[in-house]
Amino acid sequence: MEEGKGRVCVTGATGFVASSIIKTLLEDGYSVNATVRFHPENKKDLDFLSNLPAASQKLQIFNADLSSPESFSAAIEGCVGDFHVATPVDLEVREPKEVVTKRSIDGAMGILRASLNSNTVKRLALTEKAVLEFGEENGLDVVTVVLPCVVGPFICPKLPHSVALTLAFLFGDNYQHGLLFRTPLVHVDDVTNAYIFLLEHPNLKGRYNVSSSVVTIEEIRQLLSVKYPEYQIPNIELLKEVEGYKLPNLSSKKLIDAEFEFKYGIKEMFDDAIECCKEKCCL
Repeated sequence: MEEGKGRVCVTGATGFVASSIIKTLLEDGYSVNATVRFHPENKKDLDFLSNLPAASQKLQIFNADLSSPESFSAAIEGCVGDFHVATPVDLEVREPKEVVTKRSIDGAMGILRASLNSNTVKRLALTEKAVLEFGEENGLDVVTVVLPCVVGPFICPKLPHSVALTLAFLFGDNYQHGLLFRTPLVHVDDVTNAYIFLLEHPNLKGRYNVSSSVVTIEEIRQLLSVKYPEYQIPNIELLKEVEGYKLPNLSSKKLIDAEFEFKYGIKEMFDDAIECCKEKCCL
């Protein structure tokens, strides 16, 4: 019999959000089956996961790939819950959108089937909208999670794309400014806590947005220029010329109504991300 709170599967374990979820699950007394995609020619360094507190007793790492959905079966077997956080997108490889979308859906459906066959999984949290219907038809308790731009500290070795984007001013990346025109944000720890909250509240159903704040490019500039004057941040007049994307609002009212509490504001998001980047010599 599993000790503690039970065993949970987390896919895409080397990613920003997934690794944060794993860390918190271990701290909360869960055992974790984590999936990664091994590359024989470039084996990933997994020490940052295996060295987490309690990992030697409670963490197992499995090789799985969304291109082969059946590869997740071993990791899901015996788990009471599954966080499907793996992404089919490789930002360094440009693929047609339809190819990425198909791999994402096929992978998610494969994980659902493996969860159904396990006879132990009681709750799944995924990011794909298409899985809800499958869950209803097959008696699987499924919720989907919609994330905005995630900011904050990271334990994964690689600088997360969302952190690099929100700190584009500090990195001197002028090409990203248009993506910051008006952006919904959330602290990574709030994301982690939201996933676990949804796991532990099986009465919650459907689709949940996890977004705590919306920030404009002018607000980001003001915050960073006051707190971090040592960086060369563009002046306000230059930013007025930026043509950007107004991302849609992601209301988290449904999650808040379920009594979930966001703990972090915009200041904490940026401060925590910047301090982490400094510690890891990214800045």
